[in-house]
Amino acid sequence: MFSARTRWDLTPNRLASLAQARQAAGRPLFDLTQSNPTQAGLPYPDDLLAPLSDPSALRYEPSPFGLRTAREAVSADYRRRGVFVPAEHIALTASSSEAYGFLFKLLCDPGDTVLVPRPSYPLFEYLAALESVAVDPYPLRYDGEWHVDLPALARAARGARAVVVVNPNNPTGSYVKREEAEGIRQIAADAGAAVISDEVFADYALRADARRVACLAGPGPGLVFCLGGLSKSCGLPQLKLGWVAASGPGAARDEALARLEIVADTYLSVATPVQRALPLLLARMAELQQPIAARVAGNLDLLRRRTAAPCPVTLLEPEGGWYATLQVPATATEEEHVTRLLEEDGVLVHPGYFFDFPGEAYLVVSLLPPPDDFAAAIDCLLARML
Repeated sequence: MFSARTRWDLTPNRLASLAQARQAAGRPLFDLTQSNPTQAGLPYPDDLLAPLSDPSALRYEPSPFGLRTAREAVSADYRRRGVFVPAEHIALTASSSEAYGFLFKLLCDPGDTVLVPRPSYPLFEYLAALESVAVDPYPLRYDGEWHVDLPALARAARGARAVVVVNPNNPTGSYVKREEAEGIRQIAADAGAAVISDEVFADYALRADARRVACLAGPGPGLVFCLGGLSKSCGLPQLKLGWVAASGPGAARDEALARLEIVADTYLSVATPVQRALPLLLARMAELQQPIAARVAGNLDLLRRRTAAPCPVTLLEPEGGWYATLQVPATATEEEHVTRLLEEDGVLVHPGYFFDFPGEAYLVVSLLPPPDDFAAAIDCLLARML
């Protein structure tokens, strides 16, 4: 009686079961998988949510792409980043996940394929499956820094409907470089596919790099849909607001927007209060990003110092985002490493296979936890690898 799209194995994996049991027993847990800034002990202004009580939000004025004032605020933020995307080419969504769902509906028929980077966040398989869409990976390579394997992408793109780019990638923290961006856009256009560029972490650069492209929107040979949202840009995932910015050849872009408007109008999922508040929230973006960026930079600096030679653990240097990847000795499997850390030290980390790393052994840690907890957890992790 149930859809094949939801035919998942609902049994909790061993790591999740162990973490739940540890918490239920009241035993301490250092959670280095933390990705929620509102639970990381970061300061937020007391008056931040006051705009949500704007009396104008009592009036419901449904608009498929969202209120004009909200979309103009997003357009202005793209201008801050040096990109022109008019409000007419922006659609608000309730989250980045919903944005993916809308775009898969727009671009794909059941059984079609979208390409996603490998390694990257595992949510793509679930989002695609819910739209009856298949996922194929294209590789990121590491040779001192991460880069897109463009020849492999070109081979994989034949027959694909979309190429997903995560910029900077989660968890590698790697940005797309200018030559890569040009190659990705051309490969997708030649294959008749659109580019979906997930740029939610784009403001969190960890060092300067003139080669970097923070946004793929703009003129080009094919359709590009850029994703953003309050979850990362303002550290406010609970407000549930994201957006899609469309660009590309005029006729194709306009047809895409016309079709996307019907999809959005079918759901009308974005709440009015957060749309009304959006201009004021985005105006405080720098203030909200500063504590997050400082926390990430401080924890990354500690991680660099702790993993300096002759440490057996290698930090694969991130360029941006909130995560760090560690290559650890393959004296045990990733599963054995993470299980031992949790059972014996109370340290929870992601195994590399969670993000589809091609081989062993990698661990992924969040850079968001409070500094004292982060330092204690990293010391335990490194001691286990000696």
